[in-house]
Amino acid sequence: MSVAQALAAALALGLERLDAQLLLLHALGRHDGNRAWLLTHDRDLLPSAEEAHFMALCRRRAAGEPLAYLSGHQEFRGLDLLVDPRVLIPRPDTETLVDWALDVLAGHAGATVVDLGTGSGAIALALKHARPDLHLCAIDASGEALSVARHNAQRLRLEVQFLQGCWLDGVPGRFHAIVSNPPYIAAQDPHLSALGHEPRQALTSGTQGLDDLRHIIAQAPAHLEPGGWLLLEHGYDQAAVVRSLLIDKGFAHVQSRRDLSGIERCSGGQWPPH
Repeated sequence: MSVAQALAAALALGLERLDAQLLLLHALGRHDGNRAWLLTHDRDLLPSAEEAHFMALCRRRAAGEPLAYLSGHQEFRGLDLLVDPRVLIPRPDTETLVDWALDVLAGHAGATVVDLGTGSGAIALALKHARPDLHLCAIDASGEALSVARHNAQRLRLEVQFLQGCWLDGVPGRFHAIVSNPPYIAAQDPHLSALGHEPRQALTSGTQGLDDLRHIIAQAPAHLEPGGWLLLEHGYDQAAVVRSLLIDKGFAHVQSRRDLSGIERCSGGQWPPH
């Protein structure tokens, strides 16, 4: 089978052309930026092992397995992160949270930041990459997720402290910013069926999807420096209720930020200075 024939076979299975190209590059051990190589070598014959591997990947993709899990990689804010089914796949919308954190931390040299529910480490590592002076702590309840995050930190040579725990329980000290992309999908949400390959514990949070958001907001004041910020990612329809929770808890300057699609994706507030 040639390169062109392999891509045609993938399209026949129902794959998008881009997905087919990226999976073929992965099967051939080539960087995903080498799509032009596929065009200039479309008549090259694939070695039998690579052909079999590629077709197996295509069948898994056609069955709904995410591309990121098949390739083992996901780009996030310019970082190449390793991902697998132990962690949620980082989404571009979460870059909104990182950008907001960098805004509120501007001018605060050596600020302390904690990332709750770090998963692959995407948020913490993106912050550390953008601001090497920050002191980052990243927490997750899953030891398996922390293994992925630590591996990413080592590969990227970014220094982040990783801790296993439930949100801020037992975490010492105060922070200039607390950031989190917690589970926020309702347990019976019909959209969950499309996310069946990703870890359920990183997705759902009670009947309304608000349990973990409420818990973090309740804990945060005891762990924030005066003037510190709590920034949270949430569901597309949860901004108003999260703002209300923050206001009721005593946060000031409560506001929301929109993602790339114009949806209010993150909400946060500042703990008042004494």
